[in-house]
Amino acid sequence: MGDIRRRGAVALGITGLVAPLTLALGTAPAQAASCTTSTGPYQKQVEKFLGRPVDGRQSAADCSAIKAFQTKHGITPNIGYAGPVTWGVMDLMGKQKAVGDKPNKDGKCPVNKGRIACVNLTLQLSWIQDGDKLVHGPVPVRTGRDGYETRTGLKKIYWRHIDHVSSIYDVPMPYSQFFDGGQAFHSAGVSMWNPPGSHGCVNMTKADAKKYWSLLKKGDDVYVYGRKPGT
Repeated sequence: MGDIRRRGAVALGITGLVAPLTLALGTAPAQAASCTTSTGPYQKQVEKFLGRPVDGRQSAADCSAIKAFQTKHGITPNIGYAGPVTWGVMDLMGKQKAVGDKPNKDGKCPVNKGRIACVNLTLQLSWIQDGDKLVHGPVPVRTGRDGYETRTGLKKIYWRHIDHVSSIYDVPMPYSQFFDGGQAFHSAGVSMWNPPGSHGCVNMTKADAKKYWSLLKKGDDVYVYGRKPGT
């Protein structure tokens, strides 16, 4: 999230985006840590998700696999413990996958608005539809954390800035499309499953943010509904 004062693009390479974004969004870079020998409360669920033998007991191989998953998605501490945060991310991934190509099966995103970008906070998914026709997605997104929730309701894209830089957090927000104050769709250099979430914007991968930029325009509708887990 950032305010919408028009600023020139900052000359930063892609490799310079990840660290500032990670720090600004409240996730520290993964630190070297040893594997825990402790069995976590979600050991069996995590083992099953990772394709490990499901015996409910921590092993060195279990810890290594869990730790790799945690490191990939910025889950801290990344010590291979099968705790609630790690399982919460995995559970969400499973629910997202189950949606398939019918993200609006429940009919909650309006089908009488023509082209509209939908955001399901509960499942952390977004897609673009035109009437009842799916145009793009669904794609995983990263919305506002507790205290910085992405606001719900029907909105419109009112300003687009391809090279926007947040004047609040001083971080790049490529392909920004603002729809509610300082809240916007934009690319972010972190995992879409990186907890706890953004400062209110709808974070997307670069590829998805770029696709949204090509498919949407000023004045298009955006509908945000549901509630992000943990908020």
